[in-house]
Amino acid sequence: MNIFVAKLSFNTDDEGLREAFEEFGSVDSAKVIMDNQTGRSKGFGFVEMENDDEALEAIQALNESELDGRTIVVKKAEPRGERSGGGGNRGGYGGGRRY
Repeated sequence: MNIFVAKLSFNTDDEGLREAFEEFGSVDSAKVIMDNQTGRSKGFGFVEMENDDEALEAIQALNESELDGRTIVVKKAEPRGERSGGGGNRGGYGGGRRY
């Protein structure tokens, strides 16, 4: 199962993220997403766990818990096309000011 982790401390790295989730089972991968220009964390990441039961337990236990001094948000990652919320209605025209 792919897990989305948000509101990470900018000091949290891949290994710290992995260690937090390994308490609940085997972690296939843990990745903090970095900004290409600055090299700094974007404050979110993804964890992949093979066992869904362990992953669900980790989500339940770690959501709204503290990691590296920040209260994190943990939930099952949704495929990109299925996310809901914000944005939209620009019709591909950029939505900029018109003079």
